[in-house]
Amino acid sequence: MISLTFPDGAQREFPAGITGAAIAGGISPSLLKRTAVMALDGEVRDLADPIERDARIEFLPRTDPRCLELIRHDAAHVLAEAVQALWPGTQVTIGPVIENGFYYDFFRNEPFTPEDFAAIEKKMREIIAKDTAFTKEFWTREQAKDFFRAKGEHFKVELVDAIPPGEDLKMYRQGEWIDLCRGPHMTSVGKVGTAFKLMKVAGAYWRGDSNNPMLTRIYGTAFAAQEDLDAYLKQIEEAEKRDHRKLGREMDLFHFQDEGPGTVFWHSKGWTMFQQLIAYMRRRLRRDYEEVNAPQILDKSLWETSGHWGWYQDGMFAVKSASAFENPLDATRDHKVFALKPMNCPGHVQLFKHGLKSYRDLPIRLAEFGVVHRYEASGALHGLMRVRGFTQDDAHVFCTEEQLESECMKINELMLSVYRDFGFDSLVVKLSTRPEKRVGTDEAWDRAETIMMRVLDKIAAESGGKIRTGLNPGEGAFYGPKFEYTLKDAIGRDWQCGTTQVDFNLPERFGAFYIGADGEKKQPVMVHRAIVGSLERFLGILIESYAGHFPLWLAPEQLVVCPITSEADEYAHEVTEAAFAAGLRARADTRNEKISYKVREHSLAKVPVIFAVGKREAEERTVTIRRLGSQAQVTMPLDEALAMLEAEAVPPDLRR
Repeated sequence: MISLTFPDGAQREFPAGITGAAIAGGISPSLLKRTAVMALDGEVRDLADPIERDARIEFLPRTDPRCLELIRHDAAHVLAEAVQALWPGTQVTIGPVIENGFYYDFFRNEPFTPEDFAAIEKKMREIIAKDTAFTKEFWTREQAKDFFRAKGEHFKVELVDAIPPGEDLKMYRQGEWIDLCRGPHMTSVGKVGTAFKLMKVAGAYWRGDSNNPMLTRIYGTAFAAQEDLDAYLKQIEEAEKRDHRKLGREMDLFHFQDEGPGTVFWHSKGWTMFQQLIAYMRRRLRRDYEEVNAPQILDKSLWETSGHWGWYQDGMFAVKSASAFENPLDATRDHKVFALKPMNCPGHVQLFKHGLKSYRDLPIRLAEFGVVHRYEASGALHGLMRVRGFTQDDAHVFCTEEQLESECMKINELMLSVYRDFGFDSLVVKLSTRPEKRVGTDEAWDRAETIMMRVLDKIAAESGGKIRTGLNPGEGAFYGPKFEYTLKDAIGRDWQCGTTQVDFNLPERFGAFYIGADGEKKQPVMVHRAIVGSLERFLGILIESYAGHFPLWLAPEQLVVCPITSEADEYAHEVTEAAFAAGLRARADTRNEKISYKVREHSLAKVPVIFAVGKREAEERTVTIRRLGSQAQVTMPLDEALAMLEAEAVPPDLRR
């Protein structure tokens, strides 16, 4: 007999090997009908699986958040069946769940196009309406290979061969259609529901290798309810309007080109914003941090000592002098291998080591707006969000173990304040704990995780429930546990930005120490922290979250003065000079164009404020003000208008 504990705490005994379906049906037929899967000790399992041990059991309806991934996984199977029903001879390969949806890869001589979606979706609805049961079967390798060979499914034969020996080979049947799959699945295809949509097609090489055949990848998404799908599609539509690459062109902020893949060509306006962001961050740090700067390239040996050469070599750029490449046997040349720094931490350890440190000096907080370079595959590059060269608002705190908790709290307070200044009030903070592969003793990990759990509890308590907290088990860095801060933008998307990481590794590897109160050498705790992370990426997030409608202090161009007629050109220049004197980023647009044309053009470029001036304004020394996004106009004295904008343009940290 086995003992099962139900969500209400009740315990009941059942014969070993009983299925979840039998238990649910024994409780009530309606429970069995609405249950999609079961969870045993939190692990989602097929409802038809036999239960062989004591466990906590839950019966999950398809509306349970834990079933969303299964809805999408089952939808991928339905997609594959629909495609093969419509185009016999098409080979199926893999169909995993991904963030916000799923995809399935197909091999067919003629690639699929979005024009095929209507027919595929219609067939999917027909399959779902039949509500055929998912049933799991265990086959031998030879059975599976013979089955797929007979169907001409050569890619599936390869997948069978790739399954490690000793691992169960599972086949899931939905009516006459059958597929190789690890599972689990819901009880029937009907539980997929009709809140799904095919999104796009793309080419993908089999197993990501360009030497292999090209496949057609069909992407889709699915939700438990139609309103959730509608909200997601609305978010996608809004995200396309806010795409930072599109707005970057319209606002003349930056561009990319083939000669510098993954590196940003900043235009004047974009660079202005970038510098405003750095200036803001620099002001926030000046009270507690020492700003430093470490070299851009360092000898390979330093990266070997730090461990980065072994752990991250594939993501690093190595360099030699040009003459060393041209004349590799020339003994008069320096043939050392250097690396462009992918991160600032080893350089900061060298700065800490320079000169003897006492426990009285700690904590020492070193900050750097350091440019780093990391190799990203060309297909992964995405505007400002994924680049090869970027600037980190990086800092490292060297402290004693006794100071670790207070330092983490101090970092947290700074992070939350920064995020609030940019309008991010909805946050999630998660603690990532020790991974399987790691450095340091279990005792050291225990101490660090205990301290960081206390900090996490304080973060939750002090926020009054406004900040959600949680754990990411096994997702810590190899050198220590870490906090990850995730922000929610104006249209509900999540962005992981800030991080606080405890490091046992680098101080030990580099022999960093301080002199303790007992006169002995002690190893400091090293805390890595970034608030916005990559400044380029954070600026991309801001562009999309604000949709280009920046607060006045951050806007690259705060004011454009537009004369209505050429008679007002001189006054327009006078107004612009007065705005400059008030500290505003302003210019006069005296082109021989209609005022309506100028307003449209500057509105597209997201200029926050336009002053229209004509003969009357010049005579009365007034301006007519038009705000971005508003049709309303107001006329007021020039001095009053400039004073209003000057006050509005003060950055949030300077208003406090």
